Amino acid sequence: MVYQKLAMILLGVPSELVQKNLYRPYFVFILGNLLSASAQVLSIVLNLYMWVIIIRALLTWVNPDPYNPIVQFLYSITEPVLHRVRQLIPMSGIGIDFSPIIVLLGIVFIEEFVVNSLATLAMQLQ
Repeated sequence: MVYQKLAMILLGVPSELVQKNLYRPYFVFILGNLLSASAQVLSIVLNLYMWVIIIRALLTWVNPDPYNPIVQFLYSITEPVLHRVRQLIPMSGIGIDFSPIIVLLGIVFIEEFVVNSLATLAMQLQ
């Protein structure tokens, strides 16, 4: 009953199709488009965050001004994730911070697994 009302209101499905239960392909098509758009947006966000992590790692080589607004922005965006990785995998005594590499590997894994799975499912639903 709820799906029938949603089909009529949100999708503009004619009431004749709703009464004959012929509205389901509309939902499958809409769900496929929603998953496809979600996969694309997630892919863009992950790629942007990957570049932010890379820029942050490169900045550690040049010792930037910590009061620069761009540097502060980069640190505020990346430090919560990098700090959590440093807590989970203690690397004291090594002298090299591997947390950006671990985060980049996590982003690549999410990109390949989650985004590709969403995109494949979306293509099957369309």
